Amino acid sequence: MIIKTQFYNHFTLLAGLLLLSGLSIILSIFVGSASLSIADVFDVLLGDATPLHQALIYDLRLPRAFVAFATGAMLSIAGVLMQALLRNPLADPYVLGVSGGASFAALLAMLFGLGTIAITGSAFLGALLSIFTVFLLAQGKGGWTISRLLLTGVVMAAGWGAMISFVLVITPPDQIYSMLFWLMGDLSFSRPLLPGLIILVIGLLLTLPLCRQLNVLIWGDAQASSLGINTQRLRITIFFLASLLTAGAVSLAGGVGFVGLVVPHFMRLLVGNDHRILVPASALAGAILLIVADMVARTAFAPQQIPVGVITAFIGVPMFLYLLRRST
Repeated sequence: MIIKTQFYNHFTLLAGLLLLSGLSIILSIFVGSASLSIADVFDVLLGDATPLHQALIYDLRLPRAFVAFATGAMLSIAGVLMQALLRNPLADPYVLGVSGGASFAALLAMLFGLGTIAITGSAFLGALLSIFTVFLLAQGKGGWTISRLLLTGVVMAAGWGAMISFVLVITPPDQIYSMLFWLMGDLSFSRPLLPGLIILVIGLLLTLPLCRQLNVLIWGDAQASSLGINTQRLRITIFFLASLLTAGAVSLAGGVGFVGLVVPHFMRLLVGNDHRILVPASALAGAILLIVADMVARTAFAPQQIPVGVITAFIGVPMFLYLLRRST
């Protein structure tokens, strides 16, 4: 009876989050500096709208909502994986310096005046470079360990930070604004969405089969090994999956903080440590959070827009402090 009740509660939660994510995407179509009525939206769907309204929905708001959905979901899944990998509920997807490598490569592309696709591709390649560099440097004589990986990531993040500062110093003044905007999380210009969605789907499909092993891993290596789990291989798989998802998120939206930290922590309080529920619930909740944050970023000081990373920080800091106080 208890198992059936839990299944019903979890199913209800996931269904509710799925419904809310759809509603948030629909709501994002109406919200912005230029208001649209329900009739305007229906005219666009029927093909009878003005070119301005069609461009507003199909070229700006709807793609932006999908970018926010994919980015929030990827960061949240990466956060769940990083917290399982490090066995620390306060771990963050950016803790291993992946965002630093992506940011440095993207800023170089901006400095040389490259286009949007080149900036996104450079961010992704920079993130992958950071992933493999951290992994290779973490391989010591005693093998690969969590503490060595974490320390290597922290040092790499500091190194990337210094290189980012150097790029900003030598950048012409007319380019500084766009660079800083991107570093704080930017959804204001169009990006190739398909690669991000592909990374999200691949990451989710590869993560879900690992959920049972993740449930055991959080109890320690000894417990997992006694049940026949290859903990070394599992940790490497988790590391690369989390890094790949983080790379995809950063290449889409820049440095959006707190989503991958707060959302998994909050959802864990709701659904517990069962990763079979925690992973999809966190993905949907992260997507909803970033879509809502983007709507606030577009309208709070309209017609001027602010980076979405600023809004997630305003939301995430007090929420995280409340969750931290409640869980201690």
